Amino acid sequence: MTTTATATANQNRGLLLGLGAYGSWGLFPAFFPLLKPAGAFEVLAHRIVWTVLLMVVVLAVGRRLGDLRRLSGRTWGLLVCASALISLNWGIYIYAVNNGHVVDAALGYFINPLVSVALGVALFGERLGRAQAAALAIAVAAVIVLAVQGGEVPAIGLGVAVSFGVYGAVKKVVRADPRVSVGVEAGVAAPFAVAYLVVLTAAGQATVPSLGAGHTLLMMLCGPVTALPLLMFAGAAQRLPLVTMGLLQYLTPALQMAWGVVVGHEPMPAGRWVGFVLIWVALAVFTGDAVRRSRTPVPEPPEKDPVAT
Repeated sequence: MTTTATATANQNRGLLLGLGAYGSWGLFPAFFPLLKPAGAFEVLAHRIVWTVLLMVVVLAVGRRLGDLRRLSGRTWGLLVCASALISLNWGIYIYAVNNGHVVDAALGYFINPLVSVALGVALFGERLGRAQAAALAIAVAAVIVLAVQGGEVPAIGLGVAVSFGVYGAVKKVVRADPRVSVGVEAGVAAPFAVAYLVVLTAAGQATVPSLGAGHTLLMMLCGPVTALPLLMFAGAAQRLPLVTMGLLQYLTPALQMAWGVVVGHEPMPAGRWVGFVLIWVALAVFTGDAVRRSRTPVPEPPEKDPVAT
């Protein structure tokens, strides 16, 4: 196989993995309601426990368990922060899906790329282009419209966006294999999850195993349902350009919003549509600028004069 054919096959595989990851996340609103009447915290605890058990197997099969001993103290600290942030993100999302706020959660993932840009400026000193600044300004206007329309700040959407945005910022500086990173994040949260489940069971309020084998099996599925999209995402990120990944990520909130409106029959008054349209305009400006930048050739540095010293 030629080099070009190999690169094409690699990109096609990356595209399938990316579609699998973002498509799976987009269909989460169909899965989590199946876990009722379990509350958001119980579902979150099971999600953490079954994810860490699955990741132990993944790390063992991939011969990556030894990497845990080689992580630096700084990396462990960053992964503890990442664990807290992704647990918060999961908790908000599960609550939203199981309480009729799927569209609010979708809003969070639509806003997330713009939050990431703002964090890049605030935390990493990145410079905003005119298009990026315009996109952020439009997004702020959209949040104001949604707040006025709803009579309150869209806390769920902003909570999802900010928690995942800061999580991404932390992961940006983590130097670890994605499988190790996901495993550590779940492992750090696991003792708290187990303790919560023990207390819940002792109080007679746990739904596992009292609701039967079927419910228990669904709870156990939280592990692969959580870990597999993350692993597919990691594989896609290694094979696809950032612009392609940036475009694919909109599949998740688009599917979630469609589910909330069509299946969940969540209200979409005119003011809410105006807010979402403004978000989409901001994303169009942001994405168009990203595509333009990706196609602009980067000038090569001038060659040094071999005689000069």
